[in-house]
Amino acid sequence: MVRYGYTLMTEQSGPAALVRDALAAERAGFDFEVISDHYFPWLDSQGHAPNAWVTLGAVASATEQVELMTYVTCPIMRYHPAVVAQQAATAGLLSGGRFTLGLGAGENLNEHVVGRGWPPANVRHEMFVEAVEIITALFGGGYVSYVGSHHRVDSAKLWDVGDPPPRVGIAVSGEQSCRIAGRHADAMIAVEPTPDLGERFDAHGGRGKPRIGQLPVCYDTDKDAAVERAHDQFRWFGGGWHVNAELPGTAAFAAASQYVRKEDVAESIPCGDDPEAVVAAVRDFVDAGFTDVALVQIGGEHQDGFLEWSEKELLPALREL
Repeated sequence: MVRYGYTLMTEQSGPAALVRDALAAERAGFDFEVISDHYFPWLDSQGHAPNAWVTLGAVASATEQVELMTYVTCPIMRYHPAVVAQQAATAGLLSGGRFTLGLGAGENLNEHVVGRGWPPANVRHEMFVEAVEIITALFGGGYVSYVGSHHRVDSAKLWDVGDPPPRVGIAVSGEQSCRIAGRHADAMIAVEPTPDLGERFDAHGGRGKPRIGQLPVCYDTDKDAAVERAHDQFRWFGGGWHVNAELPGTAAFAAASQYVRKEDVAESIPCGDDPEAVVAAVRDFVDAGFTDVALVQIGGEHQDGFLEWSEKELLPALREL
């Protein structure tokens, strides 16, 4: 049976609101919750970017049953992989083993802030593989020393890590990332319902492992208002990750998406209050072999109505899939 998740989107809400929404989503019946890990929002109109790990600690302590996951953390520049391993191990313990560490090779938008430039994709993947190897080794609980082309670790050890340690999910978008995920991940993460990604993941060792997708929606009883809000805050979504990973700031995303029309957004993002529109979009993920789908409600101040609607109408309709 497919499981359904709720997205704690740091780009559109402050930390206190995110914790409140996490509790409400658990009460509404979502199976899991994912949190984005950004230093910047995608567009200025989203207006937020609190620290995901501090927020996650509060969410882990406040919730009781819902599974938690980063969607996703980049361990190659802004964070050293040894620090990511420590953060993830702590989140795993605070949540009583409910935490999955979702990892990805990152975006220029968030990683440029440490002043190291933005490497080409093949170099980022090299950095990412080293980071995953370091994190996995540290999860073993012993002392770890590592000398790679991009990362070094000198006698590091996690003194507080669960048994078992957090699961690792890896975001994929093409052949290279599918190969890395198949070899190193406990789960595949993707934002497009593309069957080919799962097939490539399987080919490199991922067969039988979970596949976790994400779908933006914009609930509102006024469909026109929903389309307006989705266009204002989420028109960047259609750019694709090969483009989105390279853009350096919110102004670049605004420029890159300036010609996206409202009708383009309405065609790609379910808007309004018809549960069947969301069910149809989720079905694409189900047909592509995804086992888990996390929903993003667009608009930080529009979570309460979405969660009430989800509990009463949307989740029951999705359970019928």
